[in-house]
Amino acid sequence: MQKQRVGKLGENLAVIFLRSLHYKILETNFKARYGEIDVIAEEKDTLVFVEVKTRKGFSYGYPEEAITSRKLKEVLLTAEYYILTHPKSLPLQRIDAIAIALDDADEVLYLKHIKNISQ
Repeated sequence: MQKQRVGKLGENLAVIFLRSLHYKILETNFKARYGEIDVIAEEKDTLVFVEVKTRKGFSYGYPEEAITSRKLKEVLLTAEYYILTHPKSLPLQRIDAIAIALDDADEVLYLKHIKNISQ
Protein backbone atom coordinates (compact mmCIF):
# COMPACT_ATOMS: atom_id res chain seq x y z
CA MET A 1 0.00 0.00 0.00
CA GLN A 2 2.85 2.40 0.88
CA LYS A 3 4.54 1.70 -2.48
CA GLN A 4 1.33 2.55 -4.38
CA ARG A 5 0.86 5.75 -2.35
CA VAL A 6 4.42 6.85 -3.07
CA GLY A 7 4.01 6.01 -6.76
CA LYS A 8 0.79 8.00 -7.04
CA LEU A 9 2.34 10.95 -5.21
CA GLY A 10 5.30 10.85 -7.61
CA GLU A 11 3.00 10.82 -10.64
CA ASN A 12 1.11 13.85 -9.27
CA LEU A 13 4.40 15.68 -8.68
CA ALA A 14 5.55 14.80 -12.21
CA VAL A 15 2.34 16.27 -13.68
CA ILE A 16 2.84 19.49 -11.69
CA PHE A 17 6.47 19.64 -12.86
CA LEU A 18 5.55 19.07 -16.52
CA ARG A 19 2.80 21.69 -16.38
CA SER A 20 5.32 24.18 -14.98
CA LEU A 21 7.31 23.57 -18.18
CA HIS A 22 4.15 24.26 -20.24
CA TYR A 23 3.51 20.65 -21.24
CA LYS A 24 -0.12 19.88 -22.01
CA ILE A 25 -1.16 16.76 -20.07
CA LEU A 26 -3.34 14.50 -22.24
CA GLU A 27 -3.70 11.42 -20.03
CA THR A 28 -2.37 9.76 -16.92
CA ASN A 29 -2.15 6.05 -16.21
CA PHE A 30 -2.94 4.97 -19.77
CA LYS A 31 -3.30 1.18 -19.69
CA ALA A 32 -3.06 -1.31 -22.51
CA ARG A 33 -2.47 -5.02 -22.75
CA TYR A 34 1.28 -4.42 -22.92
CA GLY A 35 1.63 -2.18 -19.90
CA GLU A 36 0.93 1.29 -18.62
CA ILE A 37 2.20 4.77 -19.34
CA ASP A 38 2.22 7.08 -16.33
CA VAL A 39 1.81 10.38 -18.21
CA ILE A 40 1.10 11.25 -21.84
CA ALA A 41 1.71 14.89 -22.70
CA GLU A 42 2.40 17.30 -25.53
CA GLU A 43 5.45 19.53 -25.61
CA LYS A 44 5.17 21.92 -28.54
CA ASP A 45 4.99 19.60 -31.59
CA THR A 46 6.01 16.39 -29.77
CA LEU A 47 3.92 13.69 -28.12
CA VAL A 48 5.74 12.66 -24.93
CA PHE A 49 5.27 9.37 -23.08
CA VAL A 50 6.58 9.70 -19.52
CA GLU A 51 7.66 6.93 -17.16
CA VAL A 52 7.73 8.14 -13.54
CA LYS A 53 9.86 6.39 -10.90
CA THR A 54 9.50 7.51 -7.31
CA ARG A 55 11.42 6.26 -4.28
CA LYS A 56 11.72 7.10 -0.62
CA GLY A 57 15.33 8.15 -0.19
CA PHE A 58 18.27 6.54 -1.93
CA SER A 59 18.74 3.23 -0.08
CA TYR A 60 18.07 1.33 -3.30
CA GLY A 61 19.93 3.77 -5.54
CA TYR A 62 18.59 6.53 -7.72
CA PRO A 63 14.99 6.11 -8.95
CA GLU A 64 15.96 6.19 -12.64
CA GLU A 65 18.14 3.11 -12.10
CA ALA A 66 14.92 1.10 -11.72
CA ILE A 67 13.91 1.76 -15.34
CA THR A 68 14.92 -1.46 -17.02
CA SER A 69 15.12 -2.27 -20.71
CA ARG A 70 12.09 -4.52 -20.17
CA LYS A 71 10.12 -1.58 -18.74
CA LEU A 72 11.16 0.63 -21.66
CA LYS A 73 9.98 -2.06 -24.08
CA GLU A 74 6.58 -2.16 -22.32
CA VAL A 75 6.33 1.64 -22.55
CA LEU A 76 7.27 1.55 -26.24
CA LEU A 77 4.64 -1.11 -27.05
CA THR A 78 2.00 0.78 -25.08
CA ALA A 79 2.98 4.04 -26.80
CA GLU A 80 2.62 2.35 -30.20
CA TYR A 81 -0.85 1.18 -29.18
CA TYR A 82 -1.76 4.69 -28.02
CA ILE A 83 -0.69 6.15 -31.38
CA LEU A 84 -2.74 3.52 -33.25
CA THR A 85 -5.84 4.30 -31.22
CA HIS A 86 -5.33 8.08 -31.43
CA PRO A 87 -4.75 8.71 -35.15
CA LYS A 88 -4.68 12.49 -34.71
CA SER A 89 -1.63 12.29 -32.43
CA LEU A 90 1.34 14.51 -33.09
CA PRO A 91 3.78 13.02 -35.61
CA LEU A 92 6.87 13.43 -33.41
CA GLN A 93 7.14 11.25 -30.31
CA ARG A 94 9.61 10.48 -27.57
CA ILE A 95 9.85 8.66 -24.25
CA ASP A 96 10.97 10.61 -21.19
CA ALA A 97 11.50 9.62 -17.58
CA ILE A 98 11.01 11.58 -14.41
CA ALA A 99 12.86 10.27 -11.37
CA ILE A 100 11.81 11.49 -7.93
CA ALA A 101 13.21 10.78 -4.47
CA LEU A 102 11.21 11.81 -1.42
CA ASP A 103 12.19 12.18 2.22
CA ASP A 104 10.19 10.69 5.10
CA ALA A 105 7.86 13.72 5.10
CA ASP A 106 7.15 13.27 1.35
CA GLU A 107 9.19 16.35 0.45
CA VAL A 108 11.14 16.20 -2.81
CA LEU A 109 14.83 15.48 -2.29
CA TYR A 110 15.59 14.92 -5.95
CA LEU A 111 13.76 15.33 -9.24
CA LYS A 112 15.40 14.56 -12.56
CA HIS A 113 13.76 14.84 -16.00
CA ILE A 114 15.46 12.64 -18.57
CA LYS A 115 14.38 13.44 -22.11
CA ASN A 116 14.40 10.78 -24.83
CA ILE A 117 15.38 7.97 -22.46
CA SER A 118 14.93 5.32 -25.14
CA GLN A 119 17.99 6.55 -27.06
